[in-house]
Parts: sequence; C-alpha cells; structure tokens
Amino acid sequence: MRLRFVLLWLSFISTAVLATEADMTERQIPVPIAVSDELKHAITQFGIPTVQQALDSTPTDKETWLALIHSVNTEQKKKVKKMRKQYNVNVEMMNINGVTVRKIVPATLSDKFKGKVYLDVHGGAYVFFAGLPSIEEGILIAHRLGIEVISVDYQMPPHAPSPAALNDVFSVYTALLETHGAHNMFVGGTSAGGGLVLGLMQRLVNENIATPVAIYAGTPWADLTKTGDSLYINEGVDRILITYDGVLKAAANLFANKIALNHSSVSPLYGNFEGFPPTFLLSGTRDMFLSDTVRVNRKLREVGVPTQLEVFEGISHAEYLVAYETPESVAAYAELGAFFSKW
Repeated sequence: MRLRFVLLWLSFISTAVLATEADMTERQIPVPIAVSDELKHAITQFGIPTVQQALDSTPTDKETWLALIHSVNTEQKKKVKKMRKQYNVNVEMMNINGVTVRKIVPATLSDKFKGKVYLDVHGGAYVFFAGLPSIEEGILIAHRLGIEVISVDYQMPPHAPSPAALNDVFSVYTALLETHGAHNMFVGGTSAGGGLVLGLMQRLVNENIATPVAIYAGTPWADLTKTGDSLYINEGVDRILITYDGVLKAAANLFANKIALNHSSVSPLYGNFEGFPPTFLLSGTRDMFLSDTVRVNRKLREVGVPTQLEVFEGISHAEYLVAYETPESVAAYAELGAFFSKW
C-alpha cells in the first residue's frame, strides 16, 4: 500500500512539473500593474521581440556585427542629442592619457558635489555605444546629481577585445586621481559599464591604488557565463535583453576573445571584493541581470563593504535609463545621489 502511494505521488509530481513547464512556455506576461503610468506607456510603446526573433537577429561574423553596431549607435545618437538639449548640459570632448572622454557639466552644480567628479563608464554589452552615444547616463547623472562628469569612450570589439576597455578606464581613473584626488571621485556605470567598474576596483585594490569615495554598479554584467538564475527566469520577460543565447552570448565571446568567460578579468563576480568602497546597486524584478546584481551585493556584504541595493518593480534591464522620463528613473538617481552624499 505504501509503495503504491509513493508511485502515485511521484506520478503526480511528474505530471505537475510537465504542466508547469508547458504553462511557462506559453505564458503571456502582462504589462506590470504596480508601476507608473509613464513606465507602462514606455513598455507598450514598442513591440517586444520573441526569444526566437532575438536569436535570429544574432550577428554571426564581423560584417554583421559592424552593421548591427552601426544601426544601434545611430539610433542611440539621436536619443543622446535630444537629452543633451533637454537637460542643457555642456559637453566637451577631451583626451586623457590617450583615451577619448567627454566632460559633461550641468547647468547647475549641486553644493554637495562641487569640486567632485564622477567617472562614467557606459554600458552596451561591451560592443555598443561608442562615440557620442557613450554619454547617455553621464548626461542624466550630471543633470540629476548636479555633478561634473567625465565619460570614458573606451575601446571595444570587434577591433579591441578585453582587456582594452578596462585598460582605458584605468588610464582615465589614474589621471583623474592625480588632478582631483580619490576623496573627490565617484565612479559608476550600468550593465557592461557596471561590470567594468567592478573590474576597475579589483585592479585598484590589487595594485594598492586609492579607490574612490563610492561607486555605482547599475545592473552590472558581472558574470559573462549563463549562470545567474534570472537569466533563465526572466528570459523573454526582460524586454531589453530578451535572451542570453542571442546577442548577449555572442557579445560575451567577442569581448572575452581568448579569455575564459568565468575568468575574473572579464567576469569580476569571480574575483575578490575586499577593499571595495561603498557600493550602490540597482536592478529590477524583470531584469535578466537581477541575479548578477544580487550576487555582487552578497559578495560585497560578505567582506564587510557597505552597500545599498535597490530593486524596482517591473523594471527590465537598465530600464531606469532606457525609459529615463519615468518616475522610476527619477527615483533611482535620487537614491544614487543620496547614497553618494553620505560618504
């Protein structure tokens, strides 16, 4: 009798699992309910590709990569030009230690951040947003925090894989260290930019170089392997990234080149977090990099680094930046400014 019960129970569990898998495959994800009307509008304004469509559009060689990069950067440039005019920031192209940067100065500097500088490391899957598109988040931070920003236009693949990007960021940081001092510096970035910020901190600690007052890692791509739980749970839910197995996986391999994807030089999650400055982390419930963000937070907490982790309802990857005119975006950067001002 007991054996029969166990067999029936196992049969029930197997059926339930199969049903659940079928439901997840066919599920229709509604627009998030508990978010602002502005975010709902932003989400419904553009169609969301299916996982298969995202896979089908993955570049397969250098020519298709260059075509995709050009297309993405062209659209991003239009957005950045609009933002630059909208927020009335002054942008000046400069060269620091052989690296192209853009200095962004807001119309009004905050008393809290006068004499301070924020080093901005842009995102874009380590391959997109070269040139003017690189200052998207730098404009927002300059305007919303009232701080001078230096945005790094670092080298990227296909022509410059790792470690070119990190070397460029390191070169700019060390130059600013001499002119401003670590006590007047903040560093941050979103997505790939967040990953590079973490990699920069590990290099600074390893080389016994002063770290900044505090850092910001917005939904950091800190693990280039397909490991984090949210890469699976939020596949097809995250309207920005869609799936790891398309452009993301291809970009990871392009960036890492001959380096193993789980090596700390390209995936800082596998490195040491001791000696980091206070860190602000940002993500959303629909973000495929939510796991990267919370795993980084846990690594930092385990070695005693003060952190603040903000997870916004209904937000896909970097949507606080993509949909920058929403209350969620305003709140995200207000939290960042408050965090920076504490240290």
